[in-house]
Amino acid sequence: MGRLFGTDGVRGVANSQLTPNLAFQLGQAGAYVLSKEHPHPRIVIGKDTRISGDMLEAALIAGICSVGADVLKVGVLPTPAIAYLTRTLDVSAGVVISASHNPVQDNGIKFFDSTGFKLPDAIEDEIERIVVNDDKPWDTPIGGEVGRVIEVKDAGERYINFLKQSVGRLDGLKVVLDCANGAAACIGPAALQEFGVEVIPIFHTPDGVNINAGCGSTHPEELQRAVLEHGADLGLANDGDADRLIAVDEHGNVLDGDFIMVICALSQKEKGTLAENAVVVTVMSNLGLRLALKEAGITVYETQVGDRYVMEELLRTGAKLGGEQSGHIIFLDQNTTGDGLLTALHLLSVVKDRQTPLSQLAKQMQRLPQVLLNARVSNKERLMSDERVLAKVKEAEELLGGRGRVLVRPSGTEPLIRVMVEGPDQEKLTQLAQSVIDMIIKCDA
Repeated sequence: MGRLFGTDGVRGVANSQLTPNLAFQLGQAGAYVLSKEHPHPRIVIGKDTRISGDMLEAALIAGICSVGADVLKVGVLPTPAIAYLTRTLDVSAGVVISASHNPVQDNGIKFFDSTGFKLPDAIEDEIERIVVNDDKPWDTPIGGEVGRVIEVKDAGERYINFLKQSVGRLDGLKVVLDCANGAAACIGPAALQEFGVEVIPIFHTPDGVNINAGCGSTHPEELQRAVLEHGADLGLANDGDADRLIAVDEHGNVLDGDFIMVICALSQKEKGTLAENAVVVTVMSNLGLRLALKEAGITVYETQVGDRYVMEELLRTGAKLGGEQSGHIIFLDQNTTGDGLLTALHLLSVVKDRQTPLSQLAKQMQRLPQVLLNARVSNKERLMSDERVLAKVKEAEELLGGRGRVLVRPSGTEPLIRVMVEGPDQEKLTQLAQSVIDMIIKCDA
């Protein structure tokens, strides 16, 4: 079967790789492993708007109930809302059915423990072992011991009330919100309106198949146009499960997670609220972020790519702010995972408090030219150790002459190898990145 769990749960093409049978098995094994210390466990389940979500939800629920656990069903909600509900509803675990920014044919199953954190590798390994070996170490319940399904009617309201504790009023701001036709389609505009924001929602009419389609944090082009068309103060874009945020300033310029982290970190530094005077980022963050934070006297800790690794470093160092260039940003003093709406509120709060346009706040960081290209491949692991690929990477690094860097890494959620080249000359970076991509494709043939 191969490795089930990637960097963000189990993902695959729904009804092909991620089948109802696999979802059923994950429900059984997950409920068993995560509920060993609970005599009658309860598990929260939420999902995004993908058409396959209903199918996988039904299978997961059947698996969970078949080992005697109850399900608290909350419906379509952002991933961070599930994390919040998991730690506040007195449950054993939480599950999200989503493939985040991936296209509609994909889906995923991601677990949280009872404290709202993603599972450590050891727990995922135990769940995977049970599924792969088709073990059934539990006693099969019958009669009144079978699990039941309980619908949580006020789940969305609970999450909005949680968000309302994060920042003050934001009256006077006019914002375009791209909901990616995903989990934030309803709750996102409602949440911002609670703060007095004038919200212009776009891509907020999900139909099961239009999630992330030409919209959201990975496709900000329509958001850029809408900000200019409406004369908005700024634009915000979530991804399909609303754990990411990308921003657009009043001139239509896209600001990724690096810019957002710098703006929020410098604001917290000024207020004296930046925990441990530190920020955690991944190797993908732009050199400009490091320079901006270093100039402000802020310590930068670096991890491999993946918000789970950012979280591990936050817990290790005591820092509370960290994230990824892609827009996964964690405010650990408030939530246990990346939270696109919470991040939006913090960013809007800086704009409001400073009475400064987002374009001016963004000037606190000077972005070093960076090129990121992807190669779709058949065997990520083999290619990452291919001597011809490694030689081409070394050649590209030597051509940069110590004035940049080359980073090659496999995607944790897709059959891709990502090549990032950073340095002072955009044209040269593009050529070098393409040369590495060409070699990867050649070696994959």
